[in-house]
Amino acid sequence: MLIDLRGTTIYVDIVGSGLDASGPQMREKPVAMLVHGGPGLDHTGLKGEMDALSDRMQLVYFDHRGHGRSGRGDPDRYTLDENVEDMEALRRHLGLGQIVSIGTSYGGMVAQAHAARYPDAVSHLVLVVTAAEAGFIETARSILASRGTTLQQAQYDKLCAGGIDEEEDFIRYVRIMAPLYAHSHGSGSRRGGPDHTIYEAEPLNRAFRPDGFLRRLDLRPELPRITARTLIIAGRHDWICAPAFSEEIHRLIPGSELRIFEQSGHAIRQDEPDRLIETIARFVTGDAAASP
Repeated sequence: MLIDLRGTTIYVDIVGSGLDASGPQMREKPVAMLVHGGPGLDHTGLKGEMDALSDRMQLVYFDHRGHGRSGRGDPDRYTLDENVEDMEALRRHLGLGQIVSIGTSYGGMVAQAHAARYPDAVSHLVLVVTAAEAGFIETARSILASRGTTLQQAQYDKLCAGGIDEEEDFIRYVRIMAPLYAHSHGSGSRRGGPDHTIYEAEPLNRAFRPDGFLRRLDLRPELPRITARTLIIAGRHDWICAPAFSEEIHRLIPGSELRIFEQSGHAIRQDEPDRLIETIARFVTGDAAASP
């Protein structure tokens, strides 16, 4: 569905029922809002594996403004702060109480800021392969210098210069950089079907270019305000959001839990999907979810 919010339209896809009728009494399931990464991607990349959580939670996927199937609106509003306010406006529009917030990569940055600024809105916070400050950009460059090919290094330089101008450039970047994202790349363990992602270069450039909003990112002073039960998941071999950034978040969010997946890169959903789903399900409900 499309919902008019804050001067744009936000695309929403809800998976799973809100009530569980399997027992002697109807049971209301937790509602999880899943926050996609990028910037410049959409929610569809999450669905292949994350849909398996729908037997324990009702899942609310949405596309950020300027992304996927959401409205484009004013490009000057393609920022993390606007994404946070859109997320909270959507939660209120849907009449939701406290939510489970699950954010991956850039979505984890949005989810951190939302949970810090609206602590009463979030019961559980799950942060997957993310960071809280802009240092991840240069750390990734250092890792790439030892781990990446010359072509991959050139592509990352182009990204950081704001040079991914068209959808074709974005798709080429993804194709060239793909081996770095999944530790299992090329092992035959890849899951899922075709790539249905809608790629948008404008939000990507506005985030990573020299004056981009991610260059000024620093959520660290806000993190101690988070009151939700928090689980932080990192991939040992992640080059773009290295585990040290998850460890930093863990130190700053009171009572948080940290799990590092030893056989994963940034693409944990590809590297260790069953373990990821089970870990999230047990953290939120105490029960395992169905296999993806």
